[in-house]
Amino acid sequence: MTEIKHTALHAKHAELGASFTDFGGWDMPLKYGSELAEHKAVRSTAGIFDLSHMGEVYVSGPQAATALNTALAGNFAPMKVGKAKYSLILNERGTIVDDLIVYRLGEERYLVVPNAGNAVRVAAALAERCAGFDVEVDDASARTSMIAVQGPKAEAIVRELAADEATATAVHDLKYYAAVELTLGGLPVTLARTGYTGEDGFELIVPNELAESLWEKLSAAGTEHELLPCGLACRDSLRLEAGMPLYGNELSEERTPFDAGFGPVVSFKKEEDFVGRQALEPLREQTPVRKLVGLKGLGKRAGRGGYPVVHEGSVVGEITSGQPSPTLGYPVALAYVDAEFAEVGTQLEVELRGKTLPFVVVELPFYTRSK
Repeated sequence: MTEIKHTALHAKHAELGASFTDFGGWDMPLKYGSELAEHKAVRSTAGIFDLSHMGEVYVSGPQAATALNTALAGNFAPMKVGKAKYSLILNERGTIVDDLIVYRLGEERYLVVPNAGNAVRVAAALAERCAGFDVEVDDASARTSMIAVQGPKAEAIVRELAADEATATAVHDLKYYAAVELTLGGLPVTLARTGYTGEDGFELIVPNELAESLWEKLSAAGTEHELLPCGLACRDSLRLEAGMPLYGNELSEERTPFDAGFGPVVSFKKEEDFVGRQALEPLREQTPVRKLVGLKGLGKRAGRGGYPVVHEGSVVGEITSGQPSPTLGYPVALAYVDAEFAEVGTQLEVELRGKTLPFVVVELPFYTRSK
């Protein structure tokens, strides 16, 4: 039996009264009190999350861009230093091993952040795929922590840790899908502005030994901004409202990027023969059998993962994620449905214990924050 892992902040979460759950082999906070209150805090003020279960793999060297272009689906050579790119790592069949974010921290230095459950596998795959290039692959996952602050007050909270106006300006000026290395609260931090909640927000990456100090500094800065510690339960409801996929639900080795609507993430213009390219080339002009869509419930009951999607009595798909939306007040779901039923406005039903619930295909995301 695999021993469950703890982040450097585990004792802090226990002190705050967290309920824990096993997520990707990690004992992670599910919630601290009310998951609804945590969800609403991120939408209205701010929430702080421990994301230290995520992986951090540095790829550095003269051939870093070429190596990543061979290992992953995206094109990383044109990226400017300080930018981030959402990408995929594929297998030889062209299906999805994981989705991840790549940050270019220097001309020859990249940071790859895979999902928690796939971190070990992705790090090993990167090491293997980059072996023939002049690069160093450093899996820093076990010695690195990541804390996220998400919500409308996120910038104000992070800026309070700036010791001078230049640093505060750097925080303010950081664009979406970008990163910068600076000092916050007296600590060296890699600060990214990406997020998985549909709100503005930041991820702060530090060595494990600095994680508790950073958490406490952010929490103190967030007191006047009604910052709440948040667990994985509200993270899931937030990302679903934002129409963001979760590996293991919407993304898996049973799905290609085209199935998930991520064809544009795959770069066929780059020269490198990336893993999965030959399998995907013949599929570029084909319509997937099933497509990932958003479903809005027209009643009060929610569809859940695994529920069949039905049209005129025939099963035409399956929900991958679904629950009531705390923000919108109606059920929402992501589902794979037969391509002919994927058009926005299509009326469908979801089967629940022999009964059917009315749903309609809608544009994603379900929720978009006001600017």
